[in-house]
Amino acid sequence: MAVRKVSLRSGFRVSTSLSVLALLAACSEPLDLDMRGLMNSGFNTADAARAATAPRPAPDDRGVISYPNYQVAVAQRGDTLARLAARVGLPADELARYNGIQTGDPLRAGEIIALPRRVAEPSPETGAISTGPIRPSSEIDITTLASDAIDRSEPTPAATRPAPQTGTEPIRHQVKRGETAFTIARLYNVSVRSIAEWNGLDSSFSLREGQYLLIPVVTAAAPIDEDTPPPPGTGSRTPEPPSASQPLPDAPTAAAAAATATAAAAAPAANVGAQTAASASTAAMAFPVQGSIIREYSKGRNDGIDIGAAVGTTVKAAASGQVAAITRNTDGINILVIRHPDNLLTVYTHVDGITVAKGDAVSRGQAIAKVADFEPSRVHFEVRKGFDSVDPMDYLR
Repeated sequence: MAVRKVSLRSGFRVSTSLSVLALLAACSEPLDLDMRGLMNSGFNTADAARAATAPRPAPDDRGVISYPNYQVAVAQRGDTLARLAARVGLPADELARYNGIQTGDPLRAGEIIALPRRVAEPSPETGAISTGPIRPSSEIDITTLASDAIDRSEPTPAATRPAPQTGTEPIRHQVKRGETAFTIARLYNVSVRSIAEWNGLDSSFSLREGQYLLIPVVTAAAPIDEDTPPPPGTGSRTPEPPSASQPLPDAPTAAAAAATATAAAAAPAANVGAQTAASASTAAMAFPVQGSIIREYSKGRNDGIDIGAAVGTTVKAAASGQVAAITRNTDGINILVIRHPDNLLTVYTHVDGITVAKGDAVSRGQAIAKVADFEPSRVHFEVRKGFDSVDPMDYLR
């Protein structure tokens, strides 16, 4: 078999020996034919140095995967572009122009086709787990989960209860002239194989100009080889400054500490973002824990307040009522809901060691849970009028 020579831009020609070809044949990844910038650069394209990625989300029966900012369709076995277009309800010629292919072109099973505009959201009617786009689990409405638990007359075991599909919206990359799967993998620091799996690429990893790719979502950073020195010019570890070894200043005297405490007591309250959760006896509700408010209420962005507190701190009921629901989201974060008079609900998350059960009557100030081990450790507390969030501070002041 003739050995092909690869011509580099500099005119330098590299002939590949049979022994090297045999070594490459034993590798699990195809040879990266894009050698631009690799000669003497010290750049390592090994997949061992690539970040770990999540699997691609499951599409609905139409093949649609929906995110907040775009939708794509996943081709099925035997699909042409026209057949896929009919299934998702878009004109075939519009879909063809958007993706740079012809309406009669066959598609590979698993191939990603970008949708130029939104179609009906996936739902249980189209074979999806839940209705709507895939969103980060942190954005899933806590009360959506809680209300489902409240309304459920016969509790379903957690293992069999369907949960909304959640995940990070991936970058959608449009292939430009001259790009290969390997250059794109290096650009985003993911493996070529993960790009192929997410986008249904063929065994040669071939791409076409104008094609849309979903860049796999990274779940773990690339490993760092501590034994490998950094490339020249990238610098070295900064030595410890002499000041780091200097002793701390002497502790303040008792008189100075007392003066500081007096001044602090006389000072006006700090801004809202640094205020401390301290219950007033006349307030409609009591703070569930004592601590600094580390995140304020912002309707639609943060539907409650986050109160910083040490792990294991006792969480108390803000007002008397009845435990309406105890559930958890897809990240395993506990959600505790208490129903109060006047159609009010209080919601407590990032808690553990729950000491009450659904249906229990609780009184204001009663211990209901502990602060769970999260970073930062906190309690997320919401007040809902019906299922509409309101500012908890209106009830806590």
